[in-house]
Amino acid sequence: MLKISGFGNFVGKQKADRRGRNPQTGEALTIEARSILTFKPSNLLKEAINK
Repeated sequence: MLKISGFGNFVGKQKADRRGRNPQTGEALTIEARSILTFKPSNLLKEAINK
């Protein structure tokens, strides 16, 4: 986790395997597990944007 005061938090998360399909062929496939980065803005940033 990376926290930047007054800006927000960046957090790394894991996503599990899931089922999906190819939209062109309709073929079912498995989307592999992966790491993602999420961002949650601080209240100060939200207030500055919504002014």
